[in-house]
Amino acid sequence: MTVAVRPIEPGDKRKLVAAFERLSEASRYRRFLSPHGQLSKAELRYLTEVDHHDHEALVAFDTLTGEGMGVARYVRHAQRPDSAEIALVVGDEWQGRGVGTTLMHALADRAREEGIGRFTAFMLAENDAMAHLLGELGETRVVEVGQGTVELAVDLPARGLSPELASWLRSAAHGALRLP
Repeated sequence: MTVAVRPIEPGDKRKLVAAFERLSEASRYRRFLSPHGQLSKAELRYLTEVDHHDHEALVAFDTLTGEGMGVARYVRHAQRPDSAEIALVVGDEWQGRGVGTTLMHALADRAREEGIGRFTAFMLAENDAMAHLLGELGETRVVEVGQGTVELAVDLPARGLSPELASWLRSAAHGALRLP
């Protein structure tokens, strides 16, 4: 499997619909926080016609097949321009294979380029995979808790990995940390 990531384009509408139709009901629910049928024309415009500054969306695809694997996006907060809300979805067949991590780090890189230093994510409280992805960027904080939902925030490190993960990797590389 070889993953490539690029900014979404208006011409990606058909591929986005095809990828969305392959998502399980559970994955759709986790992404939209409610049951969701087909994408409307207005939703497709919103999801693919982005300005790549205040609203960025990156797509991951398999370079061998061209199949879409996932999408990560941020939308800058109007009241706090150094902060953005994120959303991420990975196709069911690609989950647990590093696609989400690849997308999250690429999105963080783009955000830093645009002056964004903080991500927030509104998600289901049980969505451990998304909480883990945010945790890879840095220490997460709970901003708000609702009925079955939570909003997490994470300050983006200046670049690359979170300080904790970078320290762990350095320790492992020097033999000071052994994996079971």
